[in-house]
Amino acid sequence: MVRFLYLNLALMVLISVFQTACTTYGQPDKQSADTLRLPVLTLQQKDTLLQTAYVADIQAVKNVEIRARVKGFLESIYVDEGRLVKKGDPLFKINDEEYKVGLSRTKAALSNAIAAAKASEVEVQRVQILLDKQVVAASELEVAQAKLAADNANIEEARAAVRSAENHLSYTLIRAPFDGLIDRIPLKAGSLIDEGALLTSLSDISSMYAYFSIPENEYLQYERTRQSTPDQRSTEVRLTLADGSSYPYPGKIETVEGEIEQNTGSIDFRARFPNPQKLLRHGATGRLFLSSRIDDVLLIPQKSVFDIQDKSYVYVLTPDNTLKMRNFTPLTRISGAYLVRDGVRPGERILFEGTQNVREGMTILPQSITPDALQTSKK
Repeated sequence: MVRFLYLNLALMVLISVFQTACTTYGQPDKQSADTLRLPVLTLQQKDTLLQTAYVADIQAVKNVEIRARVKGFLESIYVDEGRLVKKGDPLFKINDEEYKVGLSRTKAALSNAIAAAKASEVEVQRVQILLDKQVVAASELEVAQAKLAADNANIEEARAAVRSAENHLSYTLIRAPFDGLIDRIPLKAGSLIDEGALLTSLSDISSMYAYFSIPENEYLQYERTRQSTPDQRSTEVRLTLADGSSYPYPGKIETVEGEIEQNTGSIDFRARFPNPQKLLRHGATGRLFLSSRIDDVLLIPQKSVFDIQDKSYVYVLTPDNTLKMRNFTPLTRISGAYLVRDGVRPGERILFEGTQNVREGMTILPQSITPDALQTSKK
């Protein structure tokens, strides 16, 4: 009997120890969570300036093809590829012997026409005297005057031929029409070229155009920003080059096309960038950043968001500081933050960072923080 009592007492002690151990084993997470201090952000609506990136096609303000206007042998090339030239600098020389001969021939024809007209004028004067003396009929004078008119017309025709020959001769020396940069020269000296043959291209890169297209809804945002912002910042744009570096000079939007492209639902813009260092070249590409103002939006830092099956979630704090998962719909993703379409409301508190160290239902000690400036460059 005594032995039985001892056994019962030992069993009760073991059960008590086991229950205590189980209780202690199940509680550390709660105690740890209760003492875990984490940063918490209170969501607030605010106005923000959104910088959206677009693919930019960069072109020179002037880019023209230099073509031969006359046929002949390419006698001289005065420039090299990639060279900067000034307006009026000689670029190419086409052999001009044939055109000099042609000019001499037309000048001779002009002299003959002038001489013939002079003779006809003398004849008119002679016939007029005879008519006054009633020696000849009036028709004789009319014939002489018609001959003089024809000779005068021949003079004008000969003068036109001379001007044409002079122009053709001048076309044998090709000069730069403006300051610019020489492109590739496909032909070499001695080549026989036809009228209209491409000799090179010339680009004025003192400043550059950047063409880009934006969707209609973003165009409307841009217009609202421009109309509500009186200074020139509303039309200022920035450029990122192909290697990812930032172009040091801001550009300015100059024109917007008058129609929205029906097939794409977009509209084309043109911005101008200064190019004092000649870094930008015709045909280059880059990413252009356009600022537009958005009013009363919620911004959630990217570090506060975690994704599950392509859906975005945050941890929202209840009044008793318990974490609850909440799905929200982003309006757009920007560098460093999300713009919220729906799912969370102003005034709600969310876990700022540390989402990988917590789980739903945990209670934390919130540490309120002030919202940091969020980057707003659209990806």
